[in-house]
Order: sequence, then C-alpha cells, then structure tokens
Amino acid sequence: MAKGKRTYMSCISTESGIMGYITNVQKKNFAAGKKLELRKYDKILRKHVIFKLKETKS
Repeated sequence: MAKGKRTYMSCISTESGIMGYITNVQKKNFAAGKKLELRKYDKILRKHVIFKLKETKS
C-alpha cells in the first residue's frame, strides 16, 4: 500500500505540556528536521501560547 502525501502532527503546548490539537500537514512542506511553532489557545491555561508540532503515529 502506498503512503499518503499527508501526515498527522500533534500540537504540544510549551507552557503546560499538554497535547491540545491534532492536525495534518503535507510531507513535502514539512521537512524532516524542521520545527514548526504555532501560537494557539491553551484550554488549560486559558490564554494563547506557543505550540510545537510533533509527529504522531497513525
């Protein structure tokens, strides 16, 4: 079976350490060593913080 062009990534909060979001990204746009950071809302802390993406197993 051929692998898809997209992969699932989990967003982990830098301040609380909680995984809050799961998203999928295109493999060709997300290079292997590249770290992507997003500023999203943390439901635990109730404020916007930086989330780092980490590949999840699917």
